[in-house]
Amino acid sequence: MATRTSISTQIAIIGGGPAGLLLSHLLRRSGIENVVLELRDREYTIERVRAGVLEQDAVNLLTDAGLGDRLHHEGQRHDGIYLQYNGSRHHVSFRELVGRSVWVYGQQEVVRDLIDAHDEAGTPARYSVSDIELDNVADGPATVRFTQDGEEFELTADFVAGADGAHGVCRPSIPAAEKTTYQREYPFGWLGILAHVQPSTDELIYALHERGFAMHSMRSDTVSRLYLQVDPHDDITNWSDDRIWDELDLRLGTMGWTLERGEIFDKSITPMRSFVSDPMRFGNLFLVGDSAHIVPPTGAKGLNLAIADASYLHDGMVAWYRNGDASGLDEYSPRSVKRVWQIQHFSAWMTRMLHRFEDSTDAENPENPDYDYQVQLGQLSQLCESPRGMSHLAEIYTGLPFLSHPH
Repeated sequence: MATRTSISTQIAIIGGGPAGLLLSHLLRRSGIENVVLELRDREYTIERVRAGVLEQDAVNLLTDAGLGDRLHHEGQRHDGIYLQYNGSRHHVSFRELVGRSVWVYGQQEVVRDLIDAHDEAGTPARYSVSDIELDNVADGPATVRFTQDGEEFELTADFVAGADGAHGVCRPSIPAAEKTTYQREYPFGWLGILAHVQPSTDELIYALHERGFAMHSMRSDTVSRLYLQVDPHDDITNWSDDRIWDELDLRLGTMGWTLERGEIFDKSITPMRSFVSDPMRFGNLFLVGDSAHIVPPTGAKGLNLAIADASYLHDGMVAWYRNGDASGLDEYSPRSVKRVWQIQHFSAWMTRMLHRFEDSTDAENPENPDYDYQVQLGQLSQLCESPRGMSHLAEIYTGLPFLSHPH
């Protein structure tokens, strides 16, 4: 058996996406040693296109952590969204309703800022690692075995933060008897595109159309991000650029408004699902981000939940290492899970309100297949005519507060 190189740290972080890198950055700034292990190579981690909306408190946290320069210079502050139905568009003004905003700033840009910060501090993640194995996470100190560049390592740590996503090794390391999982598969997916064209809107458009959901977002002043509800099993090769633009034009169209077209340089179909694993802690292993929960993207909450998890776990770790106070670590899972279910509710509510469902036919009245669609139109008109209803949407969309640990 080959000899393993032994290393040690206080926190082993599995996963170099936004959750893992942010947790590492926050811990380092608080004087807590950690090592980040990432399966993918560095360039893949930087270039992976993901979510693009940051809540108010997420922006505040990133700014306070020294990560706000490019975000505030290149990101776009949005003070509302548009809801569209029956060919009519209605503005939900976050600033007027709750005095808060969101920022359009791609997840890959957040990751790039974090990687730059780690490079500057001399604490880059270990990329392209393989064969990760966890041992003794129930009562610690934990052992993490892995391979990098053909060399085998054994990392000893007080705690392990599992930020390695839905298909990582951390959540399966929790015995089945020690967790409960909840999930829902949606009968549709999102066909998403990136296009070299100036956005045709100043703020995000969420549209319910009889042919399905559509959304107009953006990444910059010259790059637009748009989505269509499609069959999750459809083949992207069935969707030519012209077909995509025609369908977007149809679902997003309103009188006097023009959807500008441009070169599509990225397109894919992503299935939609909801998932929660509870609890988010097993012994000295803590789950962070997508390793513990997934939400449909309608509410723009996946990245923000990961940032909240990292913030909460950082608070607990600081209290433990500075004062020997374990209450923050003990509260991490119930605190995070409570927030997760609140956001699951919001994301499911937005998803059901804005998408056509295959099961919308009334079994007792098959001649009326559009009953649910008419109910959705009624829901949207009720919402858009109610300042209190729109205030509730604005409050959750701009973000539940990040409450600091009191100790």
